[in-house]
Amino acid sequence: MIVFLASSAPTWAQMTPEGLWRNVDDKTGEAKAEIRIRDAGAGALSGVLEKRLSKTAKPEDVCDKCSDERKGRPMLGLEIIRGASKAEGKDVWEGGKILDPENGRDYTLRMEPIEGGQKLEVRGSIGPFGRTQTWIRVQ
Repeated sequence: MIVFLASSAPTWAQMTPEGLWRNVDDKTGEAKAEIRIRDAGAGALSGVLEKRLSKTAKPEDVCDKCSDERKGRPMLGLEIIRGASKAEGKDVWEGGKILDPENGRDYTLRMEPIEGGQKLEVRGSIGPFGRTQTWIRVQ
């Protein structure tokens, strides 16, 4: 029994959104950024833009389209995920918001680890409309 638990621990530990993820544009297939998702306390997750990979990204870029306290803040280090928490009895995190810094809009967030936690389905939506991206875990 102990051998089974020890051998399954690495897989179980990966079935969480916590970690470093590469965001790939669902339209162009271009790697755009790396986002670090962490426990923000009280069971909620937070995610910050750690690295920008887009060819047009500049280190001095700021979130000029944001409408809250993030307006004018540097893109690097910008908190884009707030308040997602684990759904009861499921490997799904929801109830939070995700910011698209390119348009300044906040979307309702749903995240689900797939493929043994090596990929993360990230869905941002407003009402019935939304889109899903698949992020790849950075090792």
